[in-house]
Amino acid sequence: MFEYFRNILTAAPERANSGYGMQKKLQVATCALYFEMAKADDNFTEIEHKKIISMMKEEFDLGEEEVDELIQQTKESIRKSVSIYEFTTIIDQNLPRDEKLKLMKNLWRLIYLDGKLDKYEDNLVKRIGDMLKLEHKEVIESKLLVKNELNLN
Repeated sequence: MFEYFRNILTAAPERANSGYGMQKKLQVATCALYFEMAKADDNFTEIEHKKIISMMKEEFDLGEEEVDELIQQTKESIRKSVSIYEFTTIIDQNLPRDEKLKLMKNLWRLIYLDGKLDKYEDNLVKRIGDMLKLEHKEVIESKLLVKNELNLN
């Protein structure tokens, strides 16, 4: 298992220098957090799955085939992972604060697709915010912005 993570998290030197390896790692890490959030309330719906696809296409400018491949890679990475820490670490170390906040808003959008906040979703989103070194205030501001955007006030 450690060999698997070494291969995933350590790009080949020529690919790492090109930025391709890191971009793929960020895509997998982001997609993994979206999947974990969608599953947090034990009710992973088709609507959530479609929203994840939509967010990945938009966020990374991916086509349908690329997203399908990414989702397969992500599912395998999640299956072999020990915790979400592996994914949050990649994001924390490689994305600027504004991109982390954008990710946080997308997590809240996933949570509120069904119009309610489950206690497990609430716990997970706050842990992710913590692991991304976002202030609690920023996590809550993201939540309020999304609730306002979705007219859930």
